Parts: sequence; C-alpha cells; structure tokens
Amino acid sequence: MNGRTVRDLRRANRTAVLQRLYFDGPLSRFELGPATGLSSGSVSNVVADLVADGLLEEAGSVESDGGRPRTLLRVAPGSGHMIGVDVGETRVRVELFDLTLTELARTERPLTQQGYDVEVVVGHIRDGLAEVLADTGTDPKTLLGVGIGVPGIVAHTPESGAVVHGQTIGWDAVPLEALLRTGSALPGDVRYFIDNGAKTLGQAEMWFGGGRGARSAVVVLFGSGVGACLVTPEVEHGRAVEWGHLTVRVGGRRCRCGALGCLEAYAGAESLLERWREAGGRPAEGVDEESALTAMLAAAWPPEGEEADPVALAVLDETAEYLGAGLSDLINLFQPERILVGGWAGLQLGERFLPAVRRHATAYALRYPAGKVTVDLGRLGPDAVTVGAAILPLADFFARGGRRPEPAPGGPAPAWRTALEERAPH
Repeated sequence: MNGRTVRDLRRANRTAVLQRLYFDGPLSRFELGPATGLSSGSVSNVVADLVADGLLEEAGSVESDGGRPRTLLRVAPGSGHMIGVDVGETRVRVELFDLTLTELARTERPLTQQGYDVEVVVGHIRDGLAEVLADTGTDPKTLLGVGIGVPGIVAHTPESGAVVHGQTIGWDAVPLEALLRTGSALPGDVRYFIDNGAKTLGQAEMWFGGGRGARSAVVVLFGSGVGACLVTPEVEHGRAVEWGHLTVRVGGRRCRCGALGCLEAYAGAESLLERWREAGGRPAEGVDEESALTAMLAAAWPPEGEEADPVALAVLDETAEYLGAGLSDLINLFQPERILVGGWAGLQLGERFLPAVRRHATAYALRYPAGKVTVDLGRLGPDAVTVGAAILPLADFFARGGRRPEPAPGGPAPAWRTALEERAPH
C-alpha cells in the first residue's frame, strides 16, 4: 500500500487530463487515453467531472477512422483567472490573465525616488490588483491566486505568511503577505504566492520558453542585480539561488548587500553603469537605469560608420568575463543542460553580448560539463517574471486537480496558513 486514497487517485487523474489538455490540447477523449496513461473509462469519468466543473469546453471535432467524428476538448479560458506581479527594479508591473495565460489587463507603477519603500511597494501592488480587476470587470472570486515575484529570499511563518529578506533593497524580514492582506479588497480566501523573481522567471521559461523539454536548466535574471533559478529532476519546480552574491573577487568592489567582491558588484546593470562612469564614461543623467544602459550600448555599438566608445567597450568586455566566470560556477556545480539569460538588462545586451559570455564560461568551467551546456537568451521577453508569477497559483491549481481550496469549518482559513499546512512534512 502506498497510502493513496481514492480521493488522491481522482485528483491525480484530473491533474493528468488538465495538464495534457493545457499543454497539448485540443485533444479528443480517444487521444487522452494514451497521452495520460489512463483507461478509456477513467478518461470519460474525469472529462465528465471537469466539464461539469466548467473547466473544459468543446473545441470542434475531427474525423475518425470509419466512425463518428471525435469531439475535441480544451481548457476553458474563462473558468479561472490569475494575477502576476513583478516587483522590479524600476517599476511594479501587475497583469491579469485568464486560465490559459492570455493577458487581459496590465498596469505599471514606477519606482523612482522612493525606491523600495515598503509602504510604496505595497500600495502599488494593492492599487494594481484593484485596477486590473476593475478594468476587465473580473469577479475576484474567480481568482486562483496572486503570484508575486520579489527581490530577495522568501520565507514563510505561521504568523505572517510570506516574509521577504531583501538585503540588497533594504528589506529586513518584511511581512509582505500580511501587509497586502491588511486593507485588501480581495476576498480573504484568495491565495498569495510570493517568491523570488528569478524563480518566477525560471518557472515561465521552463513552462513556455527556452527551457521547455530540458531536464535541468539554470535561468539567470540579469537586471540591476543578478540572480538565478535552478531546475533539476530533484528540484522540479525550481529553486532561487543567490548567485549574484557568489564572491568573484576577494576584497573587491562593495556590493549592494554590503559584502565585498560579489558577482553582482561587477555584472549587474547598476554596477556596469557605475564602472563606466568611474572609467571616464558619460552615462545619461536624469534617466532611469534601463534608458542609461540603452545609451551605453549605443555608445559601445554605434551604427555603422560611427566611432565606438572604447571605454564602454572595455567595461562591457570586463562584464562579459565576470558574467562568464559566474556561469562557470553554475556549470561546475549543477551541470545543467541549458543556461538561459533573461531580465531586462540581459535582453538589452542580447545576442551581441552572448558570444563573449559563452567563451569565458567555457574557459573557466570544467571541460566535460561545459561541453554539454548551451547558453542562450530567454525567449519570453520582459514580461517573463509576471507570467512566471501567475504560473505559481496555476501550478497549485493543477496540483489540486483543478479544485479550489476548501474553506476551513467555521469560515475561510487565512490562505497563507492553509498553504503552509498543506506543504508541511508529515
């Protein structure tokens, strides 16, 4: 006996059918059998349940061999909604998605002079949630949850739910979930899924981007700072790793975290621009970091016929070496099949920057794992963190077989407490 109940089996069967239709649909009942490994009777029962729950709908038909046409099924887009939030370096982005991750609404709020002031960020998230729901007339009761990608390490406590330890942004044990629930207009049983932004980026790339089909990958978030998400068969849903705070130079530059010689002090966009300035470059004044990096790249790689800025080129070459050396640590430690570089700065640097990074990563890494890894840009663009954040409640929904969490007797339990209890080891 493996301890599985009939209810566990039904949930697993519902999950199998939902996920197969989600990623490979539309499919007929006949095709779902071999695709899921379930018997035809089990497929019929599960499909009937999911149709009754409003999660599946018909999507036309296909001819069969000598018989009646077979009805195709797909996941019903309007049967649920998710919200993804990216607490980024220059703004807070909030996006509303239907169940098939089609974007329905978005809003952005800049983070300028106040930086990462906790009350400002919490206010931006609260206002953004209300705005995307109001803009679309979406009933909050249809939400499967709110996923939020943040800088730093996320821990969970029974008292406060998700707590963020963001040393580089001045957040010391910020009870973000509890703060968001205070005064929130969302129903009390709506779940918050708060995790490191590199992990949500990794989640998106593994489901829909450059990591799809890989057994092991590292997805790098290259923005103002740097971070990474590790996905292996043992860490199926990914784990954020504080890669930006590996020491790459003893006694080196001081990082935003306060330590000396971190990778982030050399390879993040903030440090890249600072080093250009120190070397005599002229970063654009009075603009945000993304615009300043765009100006630096234009100076280093000008249109044909114009002279390149040798200082900007030298700083970019040095950055490529530091980034490549940092990737070599990931290659040696985890031996991934793929490394994907995302984040706004990584996407801006783009394909022109990658050959040098690959060259240095190979030079610093052991030959065997270096020969088996590919290093490429992520495929999902600047919205990857919000998409990945929205995937967090979607993945939880799938794991439940498409059922919403049931309120505790006597009223709904706090969503964070329910989530903790379900994830606690037995």
